Amino acid sequence: MWVFFSLPFEPMTDVTPLDLPLGTQSTRFRVFPLRHSQPLQAAIALAESGLPYQKFEIDLKNKPEWYAPKVNPASKVRIPSTPLPVSHLLQVPAIAYGGPDVPADQPSPESVKLAESGVLIQFIADLAPEGRLLPKDPVEKAKARFFIETFSAVFSPAWKGVVYDGLHNPTELLPALEKIQALLPEKGYAVGQWSIADAAVTPFFARLEVYLSNDLGRAQEGQAASAWKTLQTDPKFSRFRQYFADLKSRESFKETFDTVRNSLGRSIHADTTGNSELHHHGI
Repeated sequence: MWVFFSLPFEPMTDVTPLDLPLGTQSTRFRVFPLRHSQPLQAAIALAESGLPYQKFEIDLKNKPEWYAPKVNPASKVRIPSTPLPVSHLLQVPAIAYGGPDVPADQPSPESVKLAESGVLIQFIADLAPEGRLLPKDPVEKAKARFFIETFSAVFSPAWKGVVYDGLHNPTELLPALEKIQALLPEKGYAVGQWSIADAAVTPFFARLEVYLSNDLGRAQEGQAASAWKTLQTDPKFSRFRQYFADLKSRESFKETFDTVRNSLGRSIHADTTGNSELHHHGI
């Protein structure tokens, strides 16, 4: 299969397209990612899946003309109220799945085009060997999906209010994290074994660490750092700390996040302003 990523992912070498049986289709697909938390979800899921793929990197500053019409027509739709820079309107990651083996910039009309990170990690889980990215047990599988839905409903609004809108004190993230923590089992990952539920939250928690520990944002100086100190020292967050440590210990995290760790502060700033400079009040 084929996977296409944009920077900052490290180039992969010695990867060849392979066909894996899935009904009558092949598992050749391409993924097109962006330097945001959601594309890292797909990157982590792919790393955990063991599926072979090839990658193509999209330069968002010099966007290829073929991408929107041939891979993701939805990326041509501009939302007038969006505060994000124009480069963010090019929706990535995306997958071109199946079809013949063709060059990256000539995606086959026979391939199926998929987008949205939540859809992609579910798709990758379906392609992977059974039980690798989702539990085999239907109840545990449902719990993993419930974890993702709860995270999206509880944490995402708080994250947006603090990081993107800059309207809230960073300590307002803590109640959301408590609710997520309450869903965790006594040990292990979101549902015990590692699953796409963990892929869904890992990039956000990693960026949360960068954001709070470096005291970034529009909030009063010291507020983000204070929130991080609470997360690191308050006994009531001990389960979250262990969970996050377990997430960061996985090779999939190291492959997809640590390689760009030094640029995350700048990328967070670019996410909200389009400017790549890092300042304390830059977000």
